[in-house]
Amino acid sequence: MRVFVSVDDTDSKESRGTGFRARQMGSELMLAGYGKVLGITRHQLYVHELIPYTSQNSSNCLEIETQDKEKLWEFCRSFMIREAIPGSDVGLCLIESGDVPKDVEEWGRRAKCEVLSQNEARKIAEQYGIKLEGLTGTFDGVIGALAAIGLRNFGNDGRFIWQPGKQLRDLIGSMTVEQLLNGTQIDAVMTRDGKILDHALMIDLTDWIRAVLINNKTYIIAEKNLKRSGNDWKTADKLYLKELSA
Repeated sequence: MRVFVSVDDTDSKESRGTGFRARQMGSELMLAGYGKVLGITRHQLYVHELIPYTSQNSSNCLEIETQDKEKLWEFCRSFMIREAIPGSDVGLCLIESGDVPKDVEEWGRRAKCEVLSQNEARKIAEQYGIKLEGLTGTFDGVIGALAAIGLRNFGNDGRFIWQPGKQLRDLIGSMTVEQLLNGTQIDAVMTRDGKILDHALMIDLTDWIRAVLINNKTYIIAEKNLKRSGNDWKTADKLYLKELSA
């Protein structure tokens, strides 16, 4: 079965972020044989003075193929209790990917523009039988953990911080679209105005390549290369990708 496992608020201002901790958990659960991670996405939530957060107020969702969601839950729960930084407010959530209700998607969308409460998050989880637990601190991490599930299932939010196969952040130089996609789980390279690039085209690689989730497909975004010495296309710059996946 496929499940979503999400985490929020695992860090402090002095520690590595929640994205690092999500990747670490994914790596360890695969090594322990609890499942296969199919991807990890980052979802930006509302930044507001009434919402405590460490740096950017984002949460993460892992899509996992597993044979035993109960054992997977216990592993993830133990991992987060062990690895959470003192002072963090960890929230953890799990649901089968085919069972995410529309109310949870709506919760995710609200979490991008509203100040929400953990009591309401718990009521939604209880109503639909979703595993949701605060593990440390104030337990406010349940708000973002539930939101990450909804936003990932919505399929039009966030960017991938890890996928199986070739890691985009390790790539440099120039290559064809086909070479760029080979060995990844990415569906296509798409321009900022929605055009799919031909596999034979050459593309220059910027120093911050990330795949984004659009209509439940995974894309690398490309833009016109204004450098005369370069190829016609390059991967989109960091600022645009951050705005696109905000």
